[in-house]
Order: sequence, then C-alpha cells, then structure tokens
Amino acid sequence: MSYVEMPGAKVPIRMWADPATVEAAAMQQLHNVSTLPWIEGLAVMPDVHYGKGATVGSVIAMRGAVCPAAVGVDIGCGMSAVRTSLTAGDLPGDLSRLRSKIEQAIPVGRGMHDDPVDPSGFHGLATSGWDGFWGRFDGVAEAVKFRQERAQKQMGTLGSGNHFVEICTDTTGAVWLMLHSGSRNIGKELAEFHIGVAQGLPHNQGLVDRDLAVFVADTPQMAAYRNDLFWAQEYAKYNRTLMMALLKDVVRKEFKKAKPTFEPEISCHHNYVAEERYDGMELLVTRKGAIRAGSGDFGIIPGSMGTGSYIVKGLGNDKSFNSASHGAGRRMSRNAAKRRFSTKDLEEQTRGVECRKDSGVVDEIPGAYKPIEQVIDQQRDLVQVVAKLKQVVCVKG
Repeated sequence: MSYVEMPGAKVPIRMWADPATVEAAAMQQLHNVSTLPWIEGLAVMPDVHYGKGATVGSVIAMRGAVCPAAVGVDIGCGMSAVRTSLTAGDLPGDLSRLRSKIEQAIPVGRGMHDDPVDPSGFHGLATSGWDGFWGRFDGVAEAVKFRQERAQKQMGTLGSGNHFVEICTDTTGAVWLMLHSGSRNIGKELAEFHIGVAQGLPHNQGLVDRDLAVFVADTPQMAAYRNDLFWAQEYAKYNRTLMMALLKDVVRKEFKKAKPTFEPEISCHHNYVAEERYDGMELLVTRKGAIRAGSGDFGIIPGSMGTGSYIVKGLGNDKSFNSASHGAGRRMSRNAAKRRFSTKDLEEQTRGVECRKDSGVVDEIPGAYKPIEQVIDQQRDLVQVVAKLKQVVCVKG
C-alpha cells in the first residue's frame, strides 16, 4: 500500500497503516504530535501502536527541536543480523544445548557480566574508538555518573521485554544470527533524566501533552541532551556489537567441525535521532520504533518469538522520511496479553522453536503482535524484502 493522509493540526499525518485498525489512544497521540510548533512532518509506520508520549512506529521530523520522550527510554535500541556459512543441515535435532550455551555467554534480564568484557579478545572485532567512547562518559549528565561500573558490566548484555537473541534459518537453508537490544539501564536513566528536565522548561508549559516536552536549538539543555543522546546511541551500537561477538564465539565452539564463517553484520537503530535534510531544510528526525530505509540501506524487521523476520533493503521514500517499520508491532498491551493467553497458548504458538515457554514471557507471545506478513505488505513502497528468516532458537530475558 502507499500511505493514507489524515488531517493533522500543523502537518498532515501520513499513515502506512489502515487508520481504522489503529487504537483511539494512538490516534490521539499522533494528533497531539502534529500540534507541536516545531514539527515539519509526521510519518506513521504499519506497526504503529500506543506508547509513552509518542506512538511507537512514528517518524517525527522537527526543525530546531527534539522531543526526548519521542525517542523513547531505550535510546538506540535496534537490531543486528549476520548470515553464516552454516546451513540448516548443520544444526542438531536437539537445540537445547545451543540455547543454554548462548544464555551462559550473554546475560539476560537485569543480569550483567561479572567484569567488563574486553573487546580486544574477539577475533576480527574492530576495537578502535572503544577507549574514546568510554572517555566521553565524563561528559554525560552528572545524575548518571555513579552508574559507570554497572554500565560497563552491562555492555554485551540483552535485557528483557521484547529483546532477544535468535538462531534463524532463511528460505535457502542458510543459518543466521540475530539479536535485538539497546542502551540498557544507562540509556533509560539518561532518557528519564532529560525528559524530566524538558518538562520543566517554560516553552513546554502550554503543550497538549507534557510528555511531548522538547528541547530547542541553541540552548544549553539541547546541547546537553544531544551529547548524552548520541553517547547512548553509541552505547547501544557497541552493546549489540559485543553481543554478536559473544554469539559468534558460541557458534564457533559448538560447530567446530563445520568451521563457520560470518558475512558482514547488518545493524540498525530503531529508537534514535538523526540529522537529515528534506526539502532544503535541516531537520532532526526522530524514529521511535522505525528504521532508516534510505535507498540501498539494509534493515531488519522482526516479527515475534514464534513467527518470522525479514531482512530488507530501503527504497528511499522521502514521504516516509526514508523510514520503515521496526517490527510487527504490538496489537495488545503486555497486561492484556497476560490476561488473554496462557503458557499452553505460548507452547502452541512457539512450537518448533527452542525457547522459554513459561509465564514470565507470556506477554511476548506471538498472538500479542500484529501479523508480520501484513506489516511487510503495507510498506512495499518503503522496503524490498531481501531474505525471510524463521527462528529455531530464541533467547529472552
């Protein structure tokens, strides 16, 4: 489908989703965003659903302003995927040992490494810039300085919620490694600190929703937020890089005889801010639950823990600010999913996948998400499908 244009306050709302299927609370949020004085454009992805402040699955282009709640609290959250030389025939019939080895190598939930992981110990991992990155921690908000040790130990860890590590196969039988994570607790604390600062600024007092508080250009508060935002986005990128190195390490050891090799990594943020130019204007483009899909950009659009995922290539559609969806998108809240589904339902919907099937992950059941095939179909003018993956192992926090 191409987009549907809905009336907004300052800008139209371009939707790559059927407006009739979007819950009223999310539609209200989209309208609220369209009232912001600094807004220049708003694009809505097919995985759109209600979120804190701004909807998940929205792309907000503003001139001279950025809304921290529209980035989300998991700054830099995103995906990484790697195609391997292994094939489905190399995988054992019982995948429980492989899952166990991954869980031993990569802490999940609130877990962290006992000591910070040394990136120089991994074969082929580019480590230039690592020391400089941690050196810049001195420049982030004083409010989170006491978290440095924890942040260092959480580098290379998964977290919980919809984050995952997967072993997948594509339609040709090739085995892929895939993971989804962000900036962990340090990103969350930085986001919450700056959202609080923004809400106290005078220019935000008349907004229709206090969660839409923004920082404006050429102010110390904007400079401080941009510094911390870009640092946290970098943290998220390094976190995924280190996790992928740990995952490759497990695969090398478990499949010694096959001597696996790995293609270059595909990686993309889907909660972040980028400086981009449209219609001759320098804009700050916030993607909250959306990936960049510029012409030729590779991206990853996952489904849920029992369905497929897609590797895509962007078509460079300016109408969406060169963006596409970040996943299937939830069709019900976590609490609603827990009320609606049982562990028996989870077992049924994840049959054939080596994964947790207990009450702790019922809120991540495939039935709580929109059908990924439909979501992909709604953005055929935004991305081209390169590969379709199906997970055989899924690790969750």
